[in-house]
Amino acid sequence: MRGDGDGWVMSENGARFWGRHGAAGLLLRAPMPGGAAAVLLQHRAPWSHQGGTWALPGGARDSHETPEQAAVREAHEEAGLPAEQLTVRTTVVTAEVAGIGGTQWTYTTVIADAAEPLHTVPNRESAELRWVLEDQVADLPLHPGFAASWQRLREVTATIPLLNRQR
Repeated sequence: MRGDGDGWVMSENGARFWGRHGAAGLLLRAPMPGGAAAVLLQHRAPWSHQGGTWALPGGARDSHETPEQAAVREAHEEAGLPAEQLTVRTTVVTAEVAGIGGTQWTYTTVIADAAEPLHTVPNRESAELRWVLEDQVADLPLHPGFAASWQRLREVTATIPLLNRQR
């Protein structure tokens, strides 16, 4: 059911995580002029959880969605990205948390490519959307969860050639 994933999961140690069925985010890569890879980052609105930090467009998974479906939907909602211009390459579970009552919460990062840096349209959850060279991502004030997974994600993306084709 649409929207049934909205809500907090409480971990065994009392920390809260958004997404009753877990959450997913889209790590979208695109070639910049000259061929260097850039990723689309979202500067989270000040009122949001961990507001003022940079992260990936993403959010709660609904019960009927795969991580890929959730990440692509959230990227469309938060950045106006059209699904038909994205090529999903792989997924990486970047966080797993034991919840109260035996539930398991996960955050899945969906790695995708676009043929070029796509135009974005931020929604109210974004203070800004920006294409950032991969080598410059760690220079920004990152969301703690994204910061904790960035090095691992770089290692994974290094094994996946960036799609560089015109559609």
